[in-house]
Amino acid sequence: MTTATPDPIADLHAARRNNWNTWVATHAEMNPDGEALRYLGQATTWSQLHERSGKFADALARRGVGEGDRVMLITLNTPEFIEAVLGINLLGAIAVPVNFRLTPPELAYLVSDCTPKVVVTDAMLAPLVGAIRAQGEEPGDHIVIGGESGTPDQTTYADALAEAGEPHARVDVPEDATALIMYTSGTTGRPKGAMLSYENLTAQSLTCIRVFRLFDEEGRALCAAPMFHIAALGSIAPSLQLGGVTVIHPLQAFDPVGLLDTLEAEEITSIFLVPVQWQAVCAEQQANPRNLRLRNISWGAAPSTDTILRAMAETFPDALNAAVFGQTEMSPITCALDGDDAIRKLGSVGKVIPTVQARVVDPFGEPVPQGEVGEIVYRGPTMMKGYWNKPEETAEAFEGGWFHSGDLVRVDEEGFVYVVDRKKDMIISGGENIYCAEVENTIAGHPRVREVAVIGRKDDKWGEVPVAVVAQNESDGPDLTLDELTEWLRERLAGFKLPKDLVHVDELPRNASGKVVKGTLRSEHGSVGV
Repeated sequence: MTTATPDPIADLHAARRNNWNTWVATHAEMNPDGEALRYLGQATTWSQLHERSGKFADALARRGVGEGDRVMLITLNTPEFIEAVLGINLLGAIAVPVNFRLTPPELAYLVSDCTPKVVVTDAMLAPLVGAIRAQGEEPGDHIVIGGESGTPDQTTYADALAEAGEPHARVDVPEDATALIMYTSGTTGRPKGAMLSYENLTAQSLTCIRVFRLFDEEGRALCAAPMFHIAALGSIAPSLQLGGVTVIHPLQAFDPVGLLDTLEAEEITSIFLVPVQWQAVCAEQQANPRNLRLRNISWGAAPSTDTILRAMAETFPDALNAAVFGQTEMSPITCALDGDDAIRKLGSVGKVIPTVQARVVDPFGEPVPQGEVGEIVYRGPTMMKGYWNKPEETAEAFEGGWFHSGDLVRVDEEGFVYVVDRKKDMIISGGENIYCAEVENTIAGHPRVREVAVIGRKDDKWGEVPVAVVAQNESDGPDLTLDELTEWLRERLAGFKLPKDLVHVDELPRNASGKVVKGTLRSEHGSVGV
């Protein structure tokens, strides 16, 4: 490990960098005892956050982590997650948060793709590392958050911070360097790692500040989304920049009673939830009102109904209500819808935000007339650098110099965007993205399945759920049941990706070129009650 050598000029230059470690260092200098994070009633001050993230960087450096190296995070929502991301970035290394709900084969693929030097897990998720190794992949050194002591092949997070040794060498990290790799599935069914830079995250922070009107350091934002989602990291960024408090909500089964109690006890001013969660929160607040200080409430990740929107307006009349839309590759927000327009423009995802350029184009990249359907493409400071280790997919995504979203939209005369379909066949279920090709590729491996297509079906609770339409091998006797398929899939797919219904057909409808006509399947099987 390189020993840190004081260099006032280099430190001064690095202090000018616009990234979240610089923001934290500023608050630690100017407001050391101010609260930065809260978790289960316990506070982490700005000076503590700065010190602990630095000590984690020291521990990583002792393990050979340096500029450009990857560190994978398979964790729940904890303060240590934020400390770890900051510590990783202090070295110029790249944080790779991944969904802890993924199965060992799915996680093993991510390890093979990004080749991390270190993996960080919570104690309860630590067995996943052994399961990944059983798949033939080596995720690197293992640091465990929580737990009493490490084993020969792992170190506890607390022990790592307490290790003796020289501090890490100061690294001047450019704003255009990659800070995060956020995995998102593609049409091939293999996840792709979107590389997000510090510039992207700064622009995302400014977007949130504008959309949610977060203009002072008195804000207290509740982070209830899983931290492996860009929605969570994107919402944490403005608090780190402005010096507000991030209150971390533990990940557990959604409980509107417990959530509202937290909103009251922690005096939360800002929160984002998906529509189905807002429905439950509004009902509980109306039945048992709390004394809340919400200034802004926001929603997204799934369509909302006018019933939910009206309930939000009636339950929280003094709060700014805004919806946001976007995708991981754009850090993520691209469109925003003010609550005043939500019912008037029901079904719209809002207008394109001013810091993003957008066009709606035909298959040849030419703009379509207003009101006609085309693919929305973007460019701007929130646009990712590209996909990790996938130059061909990156070139395809940036064809013509714009990022191709895969969303088919129309834009009305007032500039409001309406998503009418998804080129990539993505299903949004309870705020989770499910990519049909990935599920199809897995189901196709079942020995009794001849061919399969997966479609989305509207669902009152989840917004959409996946449905498998299967043509079975003719000589295999009785129809494959949903329970049998589910049991087979549990070891191969995360639970939220499992089909909620199974439909049998003699053969899938295809067009002249042999492609499955999913429009036919949706019209025949996409509206049946589950």
